[in-house]
Amino acid sequence: MRAVPRSEKPVGRFRRMLDRLSSSQEELDSEELREDAETAGCTRICDCHDREIVTVAGTLRTVTLRPRAGVPALEAELFDGSAPLDVVWLGRRSIVGIEPGRRLIASGRISMSRGRRVLFNPKYELRPLGRE
Repeated sequence: MRAVPRSEKPVGRFRRMLDRLSSSQEELDSEELREDAETAGCTRICDCHDREIVTVAGTLRTVTLRPRAGVPALEAELFDGSAPLDVVWLGRRSIVGIEPGRRLIASGRISMSRGRRVLFNPKYELRPLGRE
């Protein structure tokens, strides 16, 4: 008899309730973000590879102004519950609506910088505040 991984086991209403009660708030938030990205038809960040054109969705964790080679650059960390992604707008000091806690969908070509996924000057769509 082989052990069936938990993700492959049939899950009933009682098991889901127990899982939610025993999970931390961070795990619950990550699960919600993964579900939101999936329903929006976006690629999970952990599945994105170097030089691939993708559309991702998530929540901005941090937003900072960090110059690159003397040029202003607005950097934000996007998290979708699977992995973080650095989103960088070159030549911008601020963008209305780009703030921590805001959900957005971003599209562009992924690159790798210092072992992290980065999306430069993406096309983006701000998601409504609150629950959709």
